[in-house]
Order: sequence, then structure tokens, then C-alpha cells
Amino acid sequence: MGVRKDMNLNLFEEMGLPVSLVKKLVAQGISEPTPIQSHAIPHALNGFDVMGLAQTGTGKTAAFGLPLIARMMEENTRPGPKAVASLILAPTRELAGQIKDTLMPLVRDTPMKIGVVVGGQSINVQIKRLEKGTHILVATPGRLLDLLDRRAVRLDEAKFLVLDEADQMLDMGFIHALRKIAGMIPANRQTMLFSATMPKQMEEIASSYLKNPKRVQVAPPGKAADKVTQEVHFIAKAEKPSLLIELLDKHREERALVFGRTKHGSDKLARKLESAGYAVATIHGNKSQGQRDRALKAFRDGDVRVLVATDVAARGLDIPNVKHVYNYDLPNVAENYIHRIGRTARAGKDGAAIAFCAPDEMGELKDIQKTMGIAIPVASGRAWADLPDPTAKPKGRGGPGGAGRGGRRGTGGPKAGGPGKPQQSRRRRSGGSGGPKAVA
Repeated sequence: MGVRKDMNLNLFEEMGLPVSLVKKLVAQGISEPTPIQSHAIPHALNGFDVMGLAQTGTGKTAAFGLPLIARMMEENTRPGPKAVASLILAPTRELAGQIKDTLMPLVRDTPMKIGVVVGGQSINVQIKRLEKGTHILVATPGRLLDLLDRRAVRLDEAKFLVLDEADQMLDMGFIHALRKIAGMIPANRQTMLFSATMPKQMEEIASSYLKNPKRVQVAPPGKAADKVTQEVHFIAKAEKPSLLIELLDKHREERALVFGRTKHGSDKLARKLESAGYAVATIHGNKSQGQRDRALKAFRDGDVRVLVATDVAARGLDIPNVKHVYNYDLPNVAENYIHRIGRTARAGKDGAAIAFCAPDEMGELKDIQKTMGIAIPVASGRAWADLPDPTAKPKGRGGPGGAGRGGRRGTGGPKAGGPGKPQQSRRRRSGGSGGPKAVA
């Protein structure tokens, strides 16, 4: 829709955002809000607590960042020494950095100062930067608690609290940290909570931290982006590397994000891909912040086409033009599957999510399909055990299949082979660059 020339007014301005802030959005080529922004911003500007539910890649950062900056411009107060005027909590270092990168252009040429405190970086440098006070502090809970324990930062002046990707903070065990941090912020604050899923415990968190919140929801929790196509391959664990290489070979020029379950397994898989001729980067919890930043930059810049990651990369990261997401190992938590595949089909583009399911991962697949309320289409192989279709009545068919045997259900064979050709025997004939050795 863009800028309305007839009124010389765009939709952000109609919502009540300051003209100076709207101009900065227009300078970035942004003149139309996303659905979550349209729903959340007016409530937040009016001072209400907000509980936002939306799938990843829908513009949640601006949904809380724009009204936060607008309200702070209105307050026009300067935080005291070591004090924080507004606090944004994020579960991972990468997401915290991305939030800062999104907000920085919006406060340019203003007195507002944005700070970031995360683990993996010098705490002494962070202490020094906090001394003069910070308008907006983006923090991970663990590092913030370290700084609070050292009396390097104060939250008693904070008037705004944002919990971003709150469900992941619960998954990562930050519940006690959240309670402690929230207890240090004045009760008369404005609180915004944003999440992609709504586990039961989230309702308890919302009732504890938010006061009569306005609930905004633009997609049902557990729903993937509309333009993501999904499929699953039933395959023996030992054959996963060769199948991955086979599929990657079909789109060598496109970015692919591959999710493993463990740090060691991800490193081992990356070495196999490198030996097959791929430029690969990895990110996981054992990597330093500098290593993780360099890996993400190389992936964004196109210097590497394949990024192997654990779930540290699944939440909130905006990596442009990721065409393929591979769930090489299925996640233990069903909601993490949704966040993983949310790295593709962003900003209205399409993408593909490909899952590998070994015999010991049938439980994870069942949980994923139940959470999403869909049956993921089968690309090759047959289910290792009867797997109920959450969207259809039982048909009384199926049963355990062989190691990767069978074809695409209802379509007559896997993509790369002819109808009725056993998937496993075809791969044995081709040899596969990755070999049969298990990697996860």
C-alpha cells in the first residue's frame, strides 16, 4: 500500500507514531506495518501492557521497538548513573544483537543511547558503558543478573519492560531469572511480552508480569509461515549425511540452514559437508561470540552457503534469503521445529523445510505434527511405526517400514528416484559422498 499520497500520511503516522520516527522508517523503505505491528503499536502507544503472539519473521521487534521509542521520546527523561530507562530481555546473544541493530537507525540523531549486555563478552567493558546510564538496554538474563550482582546497573528507574521470545526464555530455564529481574523494576511500568508459541506456563508468566494486557495475535500459535513447504524423509540415522549431500547438491547456489541437535554432532556434520566440497559455517553454544558473529556474517554475505547450527540460531534471527531449512535432527521440543523453519519464507518469500526422521525420532515427529495440527507430507521412506494423522480419521493402513524404503505417499516415489524404487538401495548404488557413518 505504501505512503498515501492523497493524504501525505502513511499508516505508521495514522497509528500515532511521531513524524520524526515515521520519516526514519520511510528512509529505510518501510511505509506499511505488518499485521502484528498494526495490532500491537496502537495499544502500546496508549500505555497498555501488550501480549503479542505471532510466528517468527513477522516484524515483532518493530512491534515493540517503535512504540517503546515513541513513548520514551514523549517522556524525554535522562537516566541517572548506572540506571536503565527501559529494558528488553532476549534469550540469546544473537537475538539481542539483532534487536539493537533494528533499533539503532530509529534513535539516530536523538539523545537516546542503546546498550547491549550479553555473555561471551568482557563484563568489565560492559560495566564501563553502563556507568552513565542507558535509555534502552537489551540484555540476556544471565549476564544482566551478573551485572546486577556487581551493582553495575540499576533497574529502579525503568518504566518499560519487554520480554522478547518469552517462550524460549522459559525453555532455556530463565524463569527464576525473569522473576528476580522483574521484581527489581517498579510496578508502575509498562510491560510487553512477545512470543511465537503459548505454552501453559506462559499464561502464568503473563498473569504475573502484565496488568490487564491487550492480547494481539496474528497467527495461531504453532502455525508455520504460509509460504513454507514442508516434507519429511524417513531414513536410517547412518544414511542422513549422504541424503543431505544429495539434496544440497540440487541447490548449491542457494542458502541452506541445517539444524543439528548437539554441538559435537553439528561440528562433525560440518566436516563431512566440507569434505563434500561445501563452504560451511557452524554456530552453537561452544563457539565464542566472535566466532558466532563471523559465521552469521559469512552466511548473510553469501561467503558460505550452508550454516550448520543448534537451536541457538532458531529464534528471532533475521537471515535474509534462506531458501532451505533442514531439520537434520528433529528437536526435542516441538515448538523449536516451528522456530527453526521460521528462518525461511520471511518477508513474504517462499521457502522449504525438509525434515529427516530416524527410527528413534518418531516420538519427536508425532509431537511436532500434534503441535502444528498437520501431517507433514512424506518425501521418501515409510513411517517407522504407525503415526496418527492429526488432521484425518485413522485409515487402518500403514505400519512399520524398512530403513528408508518405500516412496512418497500418494505420489508414486521419491523426488530423485522413479516410482517404486527403494530409496535405500538407490542411495547405496550412488555411494553418497558422506558415507554411511552416523554423525549425530
